[in-house]
Amino acid sequence: MSHLIKPENYHALLDLQQTEIAIKKIKDFFLSSISTELRLRRVTAPLFVLKGLGMNDDLNGVERPVTFPIKDMNEAQAEVVHSLAKWKRVTLAEYNVEPGYGIITDMNAIRADEEMDNLHSLYVDQWDWERVMPSHCRNTEYLKKIVNRIYNAILRTEFFICETYPQLKAFLPEDIHFIHAEELRQRYPDLTPKEREDAICREYGAVFIIGIGGKLGDGKEHDLRAP
Repeated sequence: MSHLIKPENYHALLDLQQTEIAIKKIKDFFLSSISTELRLRRVTAPLFVLKGLGMNDDLNGVERPVTFPIKDMNEAQAEVVHSLAKWKRVTLAEYNVEPGYGIITDMNAIRADEEMDNLHSLYVDQWDWERVMPSHCRNTEYLKKIVNRIYNAILRTEFFICETYPQLKAFLPEDIHFIHAEELRQRYPDLTPKEREDAICREYGAVFIIGIGGKLGDGKEHDLRAP
């Protein structure tokens, strides 16, 4: 059952044709911006991979991939990708990408077991990227540095699209707020993880939550992550 929420008295600021054009403008601008910020090179991603290769990310380990037989390969089973987490890392090695650089791709996927709502769909269209990161960069400060670069690209994209369509008004804050999932739990102990996210975003406008996949003080994870 989908949980779509349409605000009362909602009306679109762009018509259908303008919306389609705006989506393309945003995708093109953001690609250029994020690629410059993180030194990423565009590559083409697969829509499906062969079953059993370990290339299809299994998300939380319970979602079922969409599969189909390939006639010209003796009915070998193919899986529509869930995400490209594992594929990206293999691709970095195949392309011999040097430290400090990475790849970015426009990923299309089908997640048949997704719980549909305003943010989630069976069809996934998202930018997916990965960088080669030396061991000395594996720390929280470097993580925050990268997040701030991503957020800068988002802010520039917001400015661009609002300049293009003056009826749209910018609303993002100048800076993104960092908080650990455990601190968030202690701040809102009576709320569910999703309710905590809503509460902290209402307060700061833009938030990055650290430590989502690890167990918190109550023995539970903020949210699940792939193994």
